[in-house]
Amino acid sequence: MLRSLFVFLLTLPLSHAAEPTRPAIRGVAHIAFYVSDLAKTRAFWTDFLGYQECFTLKNKATDEVRISFIKINDQQYIELFTEKPSAGQMLNYISFYTDDAEAMRTYLSSRNIKVPAKVTKGQTGNKKYNIADPDGNLVEIVEYQPDSWTARDKGKFLPATRISDHIAHVGVMIGNVPPAMDFYHGILGFNEFWRGTGGPVLSWINMRVPEGADYLEFMLYDSLPEPNQRGGKNHLSLTVPDAQKAIDTLKARPAFQNYGKALTAQVGRNRKRQVNIFDPDGSRVELMEPNTIDGQPAASSAAPPPVHQ
Repeated sequence: MLRSLFVFLLTLPLSHAAEPTRPAIRGVAHIAFYVSDLAKTRAFWTDFLGYQECFTLKNKATDEVRISFIKINDQQYIELFTEKPSAGQMLNYISFYTDDAEAMRTYLSSRNIKVPAKVTKGQTGNKKYNIADPDGNLVEIVEYQPDSWTARDKGKFLPATRISDHIAHVGVMIGNVPPAMDFYHGILGFNEFWRGTGGPVLSWINMRVPEGADYLEFMLYDSLPEPNQRGGKNHLSLTVPDAQKAIDTLKARPAFQNYGKALTAQVGRNRKRQVNIFDPDGSRVELMEPNTIDGQPAASSAAPPPVHQ
């Protein structure tokens, strides 16, 4: 009896150690949009916002560009897909980078998240795969590889004309808060740091990646808009030190004449100045200052979340 108990106790640490643990999630890797006219959207990102296209992937059958990669910095990109939009919305997926894609796959599987049978390398040489959140938003997990195109081009395609050098957050629509919290906080380890509202119910929840400063913004709705009405909701936010100076810079560029919309700085509910810009398909790019207007933190809202319908 004592011997059996001793053997049982010895196995406890081994069983605990065998449980998969979550590898680090460092930040936003990229956000991918469908585009109806690559030339116009490419010009929006390069001529107007000042970035460079670092590489492309082509359709083997037609030799036409299938994906254009716009480089923000050495870890962050915008991906522009020329394929037909999925379900009619222009957002394709959001992406976060991890230290170990295979360990993350094993961990997610242990938490009953649907994952691929194995991790594969994309054409650019990085390990990657997609999972889906409870609202159906596609989330790509990527692990940058030392022999990838990303590593090859480190320090390149980073012109001084870039309106910003950092994606601070990406925002996606969330229709039911508890399952989203279970997924992003309970499983992926994101941590809530602010809630905001523009009315009687909660409008936004900001969730920071567990091992970095970038964050995901929940855009809350009791019922999600139709896919073709989501362009201004799903978005990315680029950090700028001064919103008005960013406006002045953009207005001085010849490409502003082709933009055709007003550029106005406003103070958001988080008490930070921001400018909303829209690509040719209506997908929103937010330019936001990193600090509040007076340096004091914005109070978090106590409003209830929308009731899921």
